[in-house]
Amino acid sequence: MDKLQRAEAVANKLRLREAIRDKNLIKREIIAGITGFFAISYIIIVNPMILKDAGIPTDLSVFATIISSLIGCLIMGFWANAPVILTPGMGVNAFFTYTVVVSMGLSWQEALAISMVASVIYVLIAFTKLSQVLADGIPDTLKAGITAGIGLFLVEIGLEKAQLIQAGKSSILALGDLTQPATLLAMFGLLLTLFLYIRNITGGFFIGIFVTSLLGILFGIKDQASPSVGIGDIAKYSQIVGKGDFSHVFSVTFVLAVFSMTMILVFESMGLLEGIMPNPKKFKKAFQASSVTSFLSGALGTSPTVAAAESASAIESGGRTGITAIVAGLMFAVSMFFIPLLSFVPQAAIAPVIIITGALMMNQLSRINMFDFSDWFPAFLIVVLIPFTTSISTGLAFGFVAYPILKIAAGRAKELTVATYVLGGLFLCDLVLSALL
Repeated sequence: MDKLQRAEAVANKLRLREAIRDKNLIKREIIAGITGFFAISYIIIVNPMILKDAGIPTDLSVFATIISSLIGCLIMGFWANAPVILTPGMGVNAFFTYTVVVSMGLSWQEALAISMVASVIYVLIAFTKLSQVLADGIPDTLKAGITAGIGLFLVEIGLEKAQLIQAGKSSILALGDLTQPATLLAMFGLLLTLFLYIRNITGGFFIGIFVTSLLGILFGIKDQASPSVGIGDIAKYSQIVGKGDFSHVFSVTFVLAVFSMTMILVFESMGLLEGIMPNPKKFKKAFQASSVTSFLSGALGTSPTVAAAESASAIESGGRTGITAIVAGLMFAVSMFFIPLLSFVPQAAIAPVIIITGALMMNQLSRINMFDFSDWFPAFLIVVLIPFTTSISTGLAFGFVAYPILKIAAGRAKELTVATYVLGGLFLCDLVLSALL
């Protein structure tokens, strides 16, 4: 009887430990989801401001941004069980607005149609073996370059948000004004968040954002423009839903725009997911979730969604499952009721998390063979061109075109796969078409 009691006691202890462990894991995922949301929350304000130049009403675009992000995060969480946040992509929305609408002279309704057609192609790739073939065809050195390049891009974004760098008068970039309240607040936030991270404090990123935002409120530092819209205006949102114009679907301009957008969606999403996914086994379903949401975003009245690079902030905060994405999605839903209040989370509070996350992603440089020029130079092009051109797709294009050229020049063409040649050729076409459009 004593043995049975002891065995039962041991079993109870094990169950208790497992329950505590599960509770801690869920807590970590929730904190990661909240952290990731605040890191990307600026998209609710910024995306409508960019799409405004395409002609989409700002007040209505706010709802499209939130709803597409909500749906995307839920699909990512439930279907892929991955800690990745899906929102309208910054690079893609710029292409949508300034290339398709402004440069090519198409309407925003036609741009939505182009987005949906490109997304259909994206879906076909994502749900077939072609996605894995393309993923396997990316050399490890380029994968490392993609991660590091996105990391450096995040660092640049973070430094700009902190106002630690600005456009220079005699150089591309210059040091910002360190006497500005917002800059000083960001520097405080950076030091605090670094301390919390080094000390391995659970939820350190979220704590950093919260404390820095609180200080910003106390000192009146408020730098985000708040859209003049409330939940009561959602009835007008139907004005931009399902408005894609397919009347010129067979025109040369329409086809060229679809090709370029498809290249951006497929390879930017692939590069982002390859760079930030903590579990490579979840790549395929995450890629599929991204493709489906990208299509839905066009129907919802906004530019395509992609995996947000700021998802890395959630992952660094401990996010490992779809709970992180679901929590972030629910935060987007809640934000619909408090859109003006988002302006109280200053960019200075978000910047430290983005800077640190980007720096952590750059440790992938250690995986690149620096003693092989044909290996590291294409990766180098990706790393520097992503932040310098503020376009992930441009950095990828130059890196993927350079890789086979250098391998052939080095007499090592045997190292190249069919996929490498195809990817290089497709990216070369993308560069040429981008220059002609």
